[in-house]
Amino acid sequence: MNLEQLNFHHLFYFWRVAKIGHLTRAAQEVHTSQSALSAQIKQLEERLGEPLFEREGKRLVLTATGRLAFSYAEDIFGLGQEMLGRLQGRSEGMIRLRVGSVSTLSRNYQENWIRPLLVDQSVVLTLESGLLEGLLERLLQHQLDVVLANETVPAESSRPLHCRFLGSQAIALVGPAGAWKDRTLRIPEDLDGVEIALPGPRHALRAQFDALCITASVKPRLRAEVDDMAMLRLIARDSGWLTVLPEVVVQDELRSGSLLKVGQLTEMQENFYAITTPNRHRIERLEALLAGASLSPAQATHGALNGESGNLKKTSS
Repeated sequence: MNLEQLNFHHLFYFWRVAKIGHLTRAAQEVHTSQSALSAQIKQLEERLGEPLFEREGKRLVLTATGRLAFSYAEDIFGLGQEMLGRLQGRSEGMIRLRVGSVSTLSRNYQENWIRPLLVDQSVVLTLESGLLEGLLERLLQHQLDVVLANETVPAESSRPLHCRFLGSQAIALVGPAGAWKDRTLRIPEDLDGVEIALPGPRHALRAQFDALCITASVKPRLRAEVDDMAMLRLIARDSGWLTVLPEVVVQDELRSGSLLKVGQLTEMQENFYAITTPNRHRIERLEALLAGASLSPAQATHGALNGESGNLKKTSS
């Protein structure tokens, strides 16, 4: 059997019977007779070569093959309902939200941003990371719904994009608690010769930090440069070096006291943006999430940061 031989009308009838759990009520819903509905499910079983239901008394119970077929039918028709809902400007069934984030973006920040969706039973999340240009290409091809980035993108007629400012995060110099308890550094004056781990050259913060050191004529001893914030977090925790990164990256370590803030880079900050396309078929959950970014300072990450390591500033777009 190939895909052309699969009767999706029969599959839909099977899906409704399996979902409702009762042949008569399903027949009433799809406006056909019970015998006709039963016959069409029988044809589907013959096509598939295996039974989908077995009877237990008066009850229809899915077989192992039936449970597998039902899981696929849920996706097929659930996505169909979602498509119709989006095209018709309403929400129905499950909502699939596809979020891309640049590989240099803090995963803690991303989780804080999507936190309201984690308790929404109607949302299915797809999370991707990669280079900005690749993510933007997928966004323009409608394979992603939003891209989270730490740099803005210019608006071009050939590439219509909407770049919304979400907020900014303080940048800190952190070190292991055992070595830096009750110690602080003047930044950048005291960094000359200090062992340090930095964001990689592709990260938006790196140029800011290098310019700061050049202006002050100081030269830290570079021990590591890391694009991925999750890896930079591990290095900050385990290496013993000082590390320059957004506070949100090490929010848990700062809260527990395993890392200490040795200094604040007041002249530096990381900005966060949500990039979307001007598509008329909007996703209500995404629009609410974007609107929530402009409600009040630090509101979206207050629960995760508890006011201890968060200096997130947010403004309306």
